[in-house]
Amino acid sequence: MIGQISEQAERRDPCHRQTWIALVDGNAHQITRITAEARQRKLTVAVVIDFLGVLEYLWSAALCFHKEGNPAAEQWVHDKALAVLDGKAGIVAAAIRPAATKRNRTPEKRLNADRAAGYLLNKKRHLDHPTALTNGWPIGTGIIKGACRHLVKDRMDITGARCGLDGPEAILKLRALTSNGAFDAYWTYHLAHERHRDHDLRYANNVVAERHAVTADKLHPLASTALPLRTQQQA
Repeated sequence: MIGQISEQAERRDPCHRQTWIALVDGNAHQITRITAEARQRKLTVAVVIDFLGVLEYLWSAALCFHKEGNPAAEQWVHDKALAVLDGKAGIVAAAIRPAATKRNRTPEKRLNADRAAGYLLNKKRHLDHPTALTNGWPIGTGIIKGACRHLVKDRMDITGARCGLDGPEAILKLRALTSNGAFDAYWTYHLAHERHRDHDLRYANNVVAERHAVTADKLHPLASTALPLRTQQQA
């Protein structure tokens, strides 16, 4: 999948003039594959981890220090989230574990705190949200998930829908063109390509013979001779 996405991106930017950004959820194998594709294509890809995933880890860690429903938990997450957005993921991670130790949390109670700290430390390279925000890059996958719901689920997840792969692939491409406002331009291209494929290529020099109106006086004399009905039917 990462290879196919990279191929499509390279078709759009064959000279590598654009900034390539990969917005991921933090999966290690996924990041490894993105890095490998970038190395193979000799380009730089900015890998940005979804900030919503970071919030999930922070919320799970907050319950190590505050009871569920306590407003203090919300404030704790708020402060730590702002610090991560400020590029201080490593500092936040370094503060979580000592805090759990200071409060004498059992291994079971501090599990989520240790997990959150490990996540922030391991992924801090890809948590450079200040650069992303400064450059206007996305830091959340909400827009992608929303597009998936609109393009795919609203059409494919309907009662009685049964299909293979080729049909939905064609339908989703058309839905994407319509949503992007590019259907008219595509349809003009499609008709021109269809004419070239089905007609132009069948004529010498790819030139279709012009149509001329033929009147009765230009026909061969025998062509306008009326024939008996039975003879016409036999013919």
